[in-house]
Amino acid sequence: MSSKNIDLHEALKKNFGFNKFKGLQEKVIRCIMDGHDTFVIMPTGGGKSLCYQLPALMKEGTAIVVSPLIALMKNQVDAIRGISSEYGIAHVLNSSLNKTEVAQVKNDIESGITKLLYVAPESLIKEEYVAFLQQQTISFVAIDEAHCISEWGHDFRPEYRNLRTIIEKIDKVPIIGLTATATEKVQEDILKTLGMSNAKTFKASFNRPNLFYDVRPKTKNVNSDIIRFIRQHQDKSGIIYCLSRKKVEEVAQVLQVNGVKAVPYHAGLDGKTRAKHQDMFLMEDVDVVVATIAFGMGIDKPDVRFVIHHDIPKSLESYYQETGRAGRDGGEGYCLAYYAYKDIEKLEKFLSGKPIAEQEIGNSLLQEVVGYAETSMSRRKYLLHYFGEEFDDISGLGADMDDNMKNPKKKHEAKEDLLNLLEVVQKTKQKYKAKELVNTLIGKINALLKSHKTDDQLFFGCGIQHPDKYWMALIRQALVAGFIRKEIEQYGVIKITELGVAYTKKQTSFMMTEDHIYDEDDDTTIVTNQKGSGAAADEMLVKLLKDLQKSVAKKNGVPPYAVFQETSLEDMALKYPISMDELTNIFGVGEGKAKKFGKPFVELIAKYVEENEILRPDDFVVKSTGVNSGLKLYIIQNTDRKIPLEDIAKSKGLKFEELIEEMQRIVYSGTKININYCINELLDEEQQEEIFDYFMESDTDKIQDAMDEFDGEFDDNELRLMRIKFISQVAN
Repeated sequence: MSSKNIDLHEALKKNFGFNKFKGLQEKVIRCIMDGHDTFVIMPTGGGKSLCYQLPALMKEGTAIVVSPLIALMKNQVDAIRGISSEYGIAHVLNSSLNKTEVAQVKNDIESGITKLLYVAPESLIKEEYVAFLQQQTISFVAIDEAHCISEWGHDFRPEYRNLRTIIEKIDKVPIIGLTATATEKVQEDILKTLGMSNAKTFKASFNRPNLFYDVRPKTKNVNSDIIRFIRQHQDKSGIIYCLSRKKVEEVAQVLQVNGVKAVPYHAGLDGKTRAKHQDMFLMEDVDVVVATIAFGMGIDKPDVRFVIHHDIPKSLESYYQETGRAGRDGGEGYCLAYYAYKDIEKLEKFLSGKPIAEQEIGNSLLQEVVGYAETSMSRRKYLLHYFGEEFDDISGLGADMDDNMKNPKKKHEAKEDLLNLLEVVQKTKQKYKAKELVNTLIGKINALLKSHKTDDQLFFGCGIQHPDKYWMALIRQALVAGFIRKEIEQYGVIKITELGVAYTKKQTSFMMTEDHIYDEDDDTTIVTNQKGSGAAADEMLVKLLKDLQKSVAKKNGVPPYAVFQETSLEDMALKYPISMDELTNIFGVGEGKAKKFGKPFVELIAKYVEENEILRPDDFVVKSTGVNSGLKLYIIQNTDRKIPLEDIAKSKGLKFEELIEEMQRIVYSGTKININYCINELLDEEQQEEIFDYFMESDTDKIQDAMDEFDGEFDDNELRLMRIKFISQVAN
């Protein structure tokens, strides 16, 4: 029966209570009702599920829905059962069921009660299930989260690759592929693997105009910044994503200690706890869930007001899908990500243990994330371009909804540089990826360039006047502007477009924005002046505190940084501590340090607050969880017992560098540590004296400056250990 003879609106109203379809839903449903293979690309919150749920309820037989997550299946089954008087209308068939439950599912399918059967791909492989389903009337097979099929998808699952063969074993029925995120490469992969080259494809716009995108530098104060942000969004629901379970627990604890109603969610928690925490979030008993990516797929909470990425994700697909959980009701949705290149390096290191093909894919996806984080152009335009969609960043819906558009960076004329880039793409025969093109432009030789004799060409090094980061930024902007493109088959290889060829013949103005340079220095304090996105340190007070720091240093015969670090002074100018108790909540200030140097500082701040009638942000004082106090005690006790530092690190599962960092934190916050016993093994008395004198006379405690001063005479660890000894002796 043609879908034209069926009143879909009537069925929609009867089954789901809606008066009209959203976006492309009606067209997709008509296509499925007519028995065509169908491919649906629709962003999170666009109403994908209804596209197969309604036809399944209307067609004869049972629809099989392949889904990757048990939690996702359970949510959907509950929702369908909620609209029907028949409990058996929807079932799950997966490893969580016992024999009796499996028998009940089979019985309901045979009786014609079950219209939707949700299965995990692993269950569908089982011979007994395949044999059973062969005997039943199947209306169609829907494959949700179809990007799991592609190695280029952000959530690749090998078992998804065999789905076509299994479906054909069961019955020759229409296949519906659905995904909330897919680049051209992934789309091509899905259609090929599912043998759906004739499928009708429906692609909705990926633009979510109500979401505000913001990327900030990730520093040691990241937790303070997150707490400040949450307090500015009091009583609103939000999700914070971290990449590791350990980080999830840590952040959740810090939030709890600071009065934020938060719970952790990750695969390491037992099923009961996970379900409980998910329900607490849905029922609004807690405001924030701190989670790994295991959380949120299929969670239908429309009023999530913010999504924070504590750690930058591994791909833009993941980022888009995770941020897409904000503002699904069309209301406010703030997407805040913290970015430090160090996190990217960690992810690269993690990839290095994988097979070469996987490494290549992973690294290409990571470079797209770096591009998004570092770009100064419209983030929305960058993101939509990645998903193959054009966007007008002047008048498009949501054009001003990101940090770059709110605070635009200066642009400069770059037509000559663009011409240079396009000519290098042509002259190298369009066979290089971005990295090789940049190396060619700056004249940096590597094995690949050598093998193609590129380093012998006259154009090699023709862009040496600019650094590599500049050329990488220009490549990204030229991609978005359509002068070049990335080849789908050899992903990442850059080709010139017709527009690019035309530009090489006749140039017009090309205004380029320079990318953000995120400071690699860990010790920077976050200071943002964006409206409603953080707070800035009081510059006038910073100046007064620096003057006081110098005079207290002089009086005590120590360098200024040995009194309080600059980051501590900036934190004081942000939080205005006026008692010794409050001072110990300042970054890098412990009780010992506060006792020794703190009095004149809190007196100065109290006077300044009163004279300038400053409303103190009490809520900026971030309490620590005390998680590290056990470790601190352990280190102090074991250094007192003269245990070798390598053994202390090993017993706590720390790398040697992490132990040194921990000891630095201890001495900088005002507690003494005696590590003479291990320094004496590394350096003789004269060498120690030389380094000690350097730190006493230097204006800075930066290790790089000390390395430059001694010109390689001492290594990094020797200087760090001596700095610990120095601070411990003169400042504590």
